[in-house]
Order: sequence, then structure tokens, then C-alpha cells
Amino acid sequence: MKTKNFNIIYLLLFIVVMNNTKALAQQSADTSFAKIKLPLTTFLSLVGKQNLDYQAQKYNVSIAEAGIESAKVFPDPELSFGAFDNQNASKKLGYGYNAGLSTTLELGGKRRSRIDLAKSEVELNKAMLEDYFRNLRADASLAYYTAMQNFYIFQVQKNSWENMDKLARADSIRFKLGAITETDARQSKLEAGTLRNTLFQNEADWKTALVQLNLLTGKVHADTLFMPSGDFDKLDRDFSLGNLIANAQNNRADLVVALNTKTAAEKSLQLVKANRTIDLGINLGGTYNAAATNEIAPTPAYHSLNAGLSIPLKFSNHYKGDIKAAQYTIKQSAVQYDQVLLQIQTEVLQSWMNYKAAKKQATQFKNGLLTEAQKVLDGKTYSYKRGETSLLEVLNAQRTYNDVQQNYYQALFNYASALITLERSAGIWDLQ
Repeated sequence: MKTKNFNIIYLLLFIVVMNNTKALAQQSADTSFAKIKLPLTTFLSLVGKQNLDYQAQKYNVSIAEAGIESAKVFPDPELSFGAFDNQNASKKLGYGYNAGLSTTLELGGKRRSRIDLAKSEVELNKAMLEDYFRNLRADASLAYYTAMQNFYIFQVQKNSWENMDKLARADSIRFKLGAITETDARQSKLEAGTLRNTLFQNEADWKTALVQLNLLTGKVHADTLFMPSGDFDKLDRDFSLGNLIANAQNNRADLVVALNTKTAAEKSLQLVKANRTIDLGINLGGTYNAAATNEIAPTPAYHSLNAGLSIPLKFSNHYKGDIKAAQYTIKQSAVQYDQVLLQIQTEVLQSWMNYKAAKKQATQFKNGLLTEAQKVLDGKTYSYKRGETSLLEVLNAQRTYNDVQQNYYQALFNYASALITLERSAGIWDLQ
């Protein structure tokens, strides 16, 4: 009868501990803030439409397009006026006015070369914008999966702390009832406090990752955070390495940038050569001379017209530094293009190997590691409550289980990260 009463008291106290633990867990981890759950595709759509850095980069294309208009400009003509006085007041030789119009006639196709160079710079900036978005999309996806990983690790730590806190409170009761020593009760309480401190940091890591998602979408709200609604699923792909390399070398935006850089260098050389061609100066003018009333040489009023050409003497063409610089720029851009091709092949190969390894690691966890760790922890906890094992064994089992869970979510993140990196390097995208 005495044993039965002891069990009833222990059960009632354990229920009180459970209720207090739930209330304390709600106070320790604030998960009640406003959240907007977003799938990855919706999140990336917001990034593409609202990211401020990306919006700023778009102006580079508009600026380059405005450069085409600037390249179309003809040289401005010059209009001149003048007046003269042939000592009319004293010698009566009259006075007069003149006016003239002059302009420069560009030769050698300078205007066409300027326009062609401006157009090539527009294409270059469009390719650079596309490459910027390629990297922005991948970085945003990594941030999305980072937030997801931090949430799961936060949940792991929260569950671990709750379980240890329950055990610590139960040990406090068992110590008062004389079932365990004071050292074991203190040890379990200390472990619960340590886990709680770690939980605070895990909570901060999770929330700061959510704030980063807001930043990427160009909207930061202090009271509302975007939260991933997906999971670490749909990451399995059956890629062909040869197809990945071929696709990357045909479609990657940075390769298009390198190609357009080479084209722009060639257009720049054409403009340099055109600028070495002489330009003709054309002028047309007229003069009005008032009548001279001088008694010795009287002259009636008259008008005169004049026209002429001016030809610059291009002694500076003897120096060809600008042509050499443009030619070296073309050679440099050609080497850089070959380097980009090689770099792309290397990146795809490395990313493909990392993806294969990450896939194997994630599969290894799914094939029983988590289940085995859970069974070990449950068994050790059950035996400890029955007095058949030590607290140290329970703590070791709890740490092992925590490590396995955290390593599992780290492996899933690495799996997602490897897929993102591979698709980024291959110039493809199919994540959802």
C-alpha cells in the first residue's frame, strides 16, 4: 500500500513538472512573432522583382542605352559675328559687319564606330545583369535553405532542452524522495541550464536568417518575417556531367559577358582607327562694308562672301600607342574568354563531385542513423528512470542524439547547397 501511494505521488509531481516545463518553454523561445510563409519559387519571384541591388543594376543597361543616343550626336556647328571700324570717325573709311558659320565634317566612319561600340556595351551590360541575377538567385536560395536549417536546429535544441528540463525536474523530486543522489540531481539541472543557453543562441540564429530573407526581398519589417514553407525535399537529380559542361559553356551568362567584352574591345579598336582619320573644317561667311566717304578714296558700300576648308595636320598619328593598347585589349579579352571556358568546366566538375558526395551523406542519415540514435536515447532514459543506468550514460546518449540530428540537418543543407552550386555553375535552374 505504501509503494502504491509513493507511485501516485510521484506521478502527480511528474504531471506538475510537465505543465511547468511547457510554460517555461514558451517563455524561453519566442515563436509567436508574425510570419509570412513562402515557398521557394514565390520567394525567388519577390527577389527578382523587389531586390534593391538588382534594381540598381538594371540602371546600368539604361545608362548604356542612353550612350547610344550620345554616340549619334554630330559635331555642333559654330556661328560667329563680328564688327569693325576703319577709322570712320576720322578718316571716313567706313565700318562693317561680318558673320560666319563653321562645322566639322567627320570622316573615316567615326560616328558609325561610336554607335557600334555603344551598342556592344549595351549587350555587355545586359549580359552582366543576367549574370548578376544568376548569382543573386543562387545566393537567395542558399539564404532560404539556411533559414530552414536554422529552424530545424532550433527545434532540435528546443526538444532536447525540454526533455532534459523534464528529467532535471523529475530528478529533483526523486532526490527529495531519496531515490537518487544530490549530485545526479545537480548534474541534470546543470545540463538543462546549459542546453537552455544554447537554445537562446539557436533562436537568434534562426531569426537573423529570417531577417536576411526580408533584406533579399527589399522589404524589412520589424514585426513580420518571411519564413520558408518548404522542406529539404526534391533535391535528387540524375545529371549527366557531359551535358552539364556543354550547357554551361553554351549558356552561362558570365561566358556571354566574356564574349561581349571581346566584341566591345574589337569595336573600340575600330573607333580608335576611325579617330585617327582627319576631319575637315568647313566654314561659310559674309561681310558687309559700309560706304567710305574719304575724299581721296571714296568707296561705295558692298557685301562679300567667303567659304573655305580647314585641314588638320595629324602629326600625332605618327604615335600609335592608342592602337597598340586597343590591340592588346583584344588579345587580353581573348585569353580571358578562354580562361572563363576553362573555369566553367572546372566549376561544373567540382560542383558535380560535391553534389554526389552530399547526396550520399544525406542518404546515409536517412538509412537508420537517426532511428538508432533515438532508440539508444529512449533506452538509456528508460533504464535511468528505473535506476538501472547512470545519469552520465543518459547525458552521453542525449548529446549523441543531438549531434546526429544536427549533423543530419547540416547534411541536408549541404545537399541543397551542392545542388544550388551545381546548377549555378551549369547555368541551369529548376529548383522549386
